[in-house]
Amino acid sequence: MKILLLGKGGQVGWELQRALAPLGQVDAFDHDSPGPGAAPHLRANFAKPDDLAALVRLLQPDVIVNAAAHTAVDKAESEPELARLLNATTPGAIAAEAARMGALLVHYSTDYVFDGSGEAPRQEDAATAPLSVYGQTKLEGEQLIQASGCRHLILRTSWVYAARGGNFAKTMLRLAAERAELKVINDQIGAPTGADLLADITAHAILAVQRQPELAGLYHLVAGGETSWHEYARFVIEWARAKGVPLKVAPEAVLSTPTSSYPTPAKRPLNSRLSTSKIQNAFGLTLPHWQRGVERMLTEIIER
Repeated sequence: MKILLLGKGGQVGWELQRALAPLGQVDAFDHDSPGPGAAPHLRANFAKPDDLAALVRLLQPDVIVNAAAHTAVDKAESEPELARLLNATTPGAIAAEAARMGALLVHYSTDYVFDGSGEAPRQEDAATAPLSVYGQTKLEGEQLIQASGCRHLILRTSWVYAARGGNFAKTMLRLAAERAELKVINDQIGAPTGADLLADITAHAILAVQRQPELAGLYHLVAGGETSWHEYARFVIEWARAKGVPLKVAPEAVLSTPTSSYPTPAKRPLNSRLSTSKIQNAFGLTLPHWQRGVERMLTEIIER
């Protein structure tokens, strides 16, 4: 199997390089990676969809895994055309090439396609109503991929973290070491989901779809359980304190506050719960509780 991986340098892309390696030949690219052989001028630059489509035609992969996107949620509000190019137009161009060559396209989307109302986990067929440019452009990307007619796996996820790079847990640990009191949002609910979990299940799903093409489609993929950012922060800080990490903030000084206390350019969904029954049933999975992945990530960053 020949796999083209786009966005290799991001949190999910980094883990995908590991998870996809046993499946076959993986050609992994960032936006500045040169094309192979006689085509070094070609780049996996999402701002140039024609060049990226040419790279896909040159490589002729069996599977394309797109882990690249415009993910700066607040910045997208001030640069909507760039966000649309990176999140919708270019994925649509990749999908068109995938359809022509019969390749499978794997693409990652987000809970931001929903309005975050209510408290029930969203099913895949729930009505979409994004609140932000980021959410709107990610939804447009989904729609262009579906309209292309290519075989695809669209995986909606949320609250993604990894040991590599920055993340919420690292920020909380840094602040807890510096401050006597923290205030953390308590009215946004979701499931922290590890990039390693996303990558491993992606590899599993690719193999399953190659054997059973009818499994292709749209799925929700997040870790088990749910929490608020406030409870997430408390879990991280209490775990670190139990491991002997020196922290200044007292347990009772990790305070909760509503989203309205921290206005941002982009509106966040309060309810980021995603139902994962479809993906678990289709691929025979049991998704681990979010705390297990966070503990593993904390162990890795603290023992470095």
